[in-house]
Amino acid sequence: MACVLVARFITLEYKIIHQMSNDFEREMVVCMNRFFTENRMKGFAYRLKQSHFNTQYVDIIVDSLDPAYYLAIECKSLNGKRLYFTSNFHKDKDGVHQVDNISGFVKYTGRRGYLAVEFRGQGSKNEAYLMPWTKVLEFFETSAGISIEEFRKCTALERVPGGYRLSCLNPS
Repeated sequence: MACVLVARFITLEYKIIHQMSNDFEREMVVCMNRFFTENRMKGFAYRLKQSHFNTQYVDIIVDSLDPAYYLAIECKSLNGKRLYFTSNFHKDKDGVHQVDNISGFVKYTGRRGYLAVEFRGQGSKNEAYLMPWTKVLEFFETSAGISIEEFRKCTALERVPGGYRLSCLNPS
């Protein structure tokens, strides 16, 4: 009986931690689906189930008949003002960097890739941005990370009750 209670507690604790670490992913799914609804467009965003036994290339898949919205989105939520390729990304069991795996997935599937980053604790509210994967690759090849200033040049997500709002994917 004690083993069952311990197992349930560990499972519950894992779910709570897992849920907390994926809030930004959930908010991004809601954000993308809100975007489609508000703009009366056909498209659907969803999270892929994470498992230690299956490869997950990106956090969010967006399906749409419009190629502009056939997307793969990797999400990162972090404290500070800089995303680092060594500490905010990982290598798989074969030593392949996460950026390389995502790049292969995007190329193979024909999706447009994006990196969604939430900077927590920046002033009175969090800030979030979408950066095209092609831009991420430029930084990956030339620097150790990407500053918040560079993300501010990309698509900003508006903070709204319960998450974020995307007004336009390709701002002019």
